[in-house]
Amino acid sequence: MKVLRFRRWSAAFAALVTTSALAVALGSSPAAAAGGTGTGYLHTSGNKIVDSTGATVRLTGINWFGMETDNKTFHGLWSSNPWKGQIDKMASLGYNTLRVPFSNDALKPGAVATGVNDYVNPDLVGNTPLQILDKVIDYAGSKGMRIILDRHRPTAAGQSALWYVAATPESKWIDDWKMLAQRYAGNTTVIGADLHNEPHAEGTNPAATGACWGCGDTTRDWRLAAERAGNAVLSVNPNWLIFVEGVSCPSGGLSNVWDNDPSNDEDCGWWGGNLSKAGQFPVRLSVPDRLVYSPHEYATSVYHQTWFDAPNYPANMPAIWDKYWGYLYKQNIAPIMMGEFGTTLQASVDKIWLQELMKYTGTGVNGMSFTYWSWNPNSGDTGGIAKDDWTSINQDKQDILQPYLIPPVGGGGGGNPTPTPTPTPTAGPASCTSSYKLVNSWQGGFQGELTVKNTGGSALGNWTATWSMPSGVTLASAWNAVVTTSGTTWTAKGPDWARNLPAGQSVTIGFTANGPSTPGPEAVTCS
Repeated sequence: MKVLRFRRWSAAFAALVTTSALAVALGSSPAAAAGGTGTGYLHTSGNKIVDSTGATVRLTGINWFGMETDNKTFHGLWSSNPWKGQIDKMASLGYNTLRVPFSNDALKPGAVATGVNDYVNPDLVGNTPLQILDKVIDYAGSKGMRIILDRHRPTAAGQSALWYVAATPESKWIDDWKMLAQRYAGNTTVIGADLHNEPHAEGTNPAATGACWGCGDTTRDWRLAAERAGNAVLSVNPNWLIFVEGVSCPSGGLSNVWDNDPSNDEDCGWWGGNLSKAGQFPVRLSVPDRLVYSPHEYATSVYHQTWFDAPNYPANMPAIWDKYWGYLYKQNIAPIMMGEFGTTLQASVDKIWLQELMKYTGTGVNGMSFTYWSWNPNSGDTGGIAKDDWTSINQDKQDILQPYLIPPVGGGGGGNPTPTPTPTPTAGPASCTSSYKLVNSWQGGFQGELTVKNTGGSALGNWTATWSMPSGVTLASAWNAVVTTSGTTWTAKGPDWARNLPAGQSVTIGFTANGPSTPGPEAVTCS
């Protein structure tokens, strides 16, 4: 590949495993496989992940991102679906593991979690990012789920080719991992560390500046860095699994196809997806049976690789997967936990890709582990399992994944609480004030909060707020209200769970939009 993708983005539990050994011995199908993620801490045996009793465990999970962004906490906490309701849904669908991306910024003293709907999630009010993570871990553990922590970015600003940047040197990366390993020591819900997300090539060969594998340069060799960090983590918490992703190009540099020098060209893969050198240069950890290789794999909605156009597609794909990472599993070298894979599923080639990839991972508890990208609907290049309301499910994706999911013991849940109907009062004279806050902005878009206060003498029944936005600004998503647009006119109506706005009370309408962030809303009215 000559062009690489550019994208994104404490309670212990005892699960029931009385039938796990029998299920493994019988080679059971997904439907018949024992549920759950085993008992106690996990370790490895050949290409298997096993629990403290030696029973084989298959992690079939999902990514819930946001803690790596400027929000510093899980996305979707702004929605009308409470955070526990979202975990309930994941567990009921069969996802037994949650991979949690974070940035080192979210771990800093004074870090503030934003984008949380206080009305829907009052138990998160005033919590730090780490305190919210603690609650998610505790509740997921009560559902029988496991947690993998993923250092996704060194700062909230974006991903990095190397595991360090100026603002987050290697020493800080390792110190933060040791802090997390100590914080969750003894909590068997948290099973390990995905050390750095998607190390990849930078610079043009022979002047490579990105992450290499086996090149021996301690400033760029991701294999050596993974050993340093992994062993530091294990010195604090020897029970954790260490998840190590691949690189994109083993040299750490992009191929130069114009210099007519084949020695500068090489076979590259997805960011984090190329483990072709791991057999020759394995990661060496101080504690045996803790290493899990964790490649990433994507479809055309992320980047249109040449192999998607092969005349024998999709029959060509198993050999490609074998070459980049599958051989580690097939040769019994180490387990595979595919940390990210996903697609919008809009193209037929992508549907075929996802179906064939899942077949490749194998069925039942003996199959390869994985965490799908993502639960979030707001992943621009893949979408999510959850739809834009963070409640409804993309059934087309779920149907493909479902046969391979091993549900957590204790999975399921009450779903979303049914709102209690509130009598609609007679609306008095409409009077309101408003204030606007620009929460975040990025190239081509922004996040804002419009707060409307009822200053009238009586409640507003079935309240509505209307305002104008500049030409060229389009709505991407909204929460705390049902927001629609017509040209430059935006209208927000009270959601089912908060149709009425009492006198003296306020509502904060959150939204993300495409276009310029200034000026903000103008001519705000309410009724």
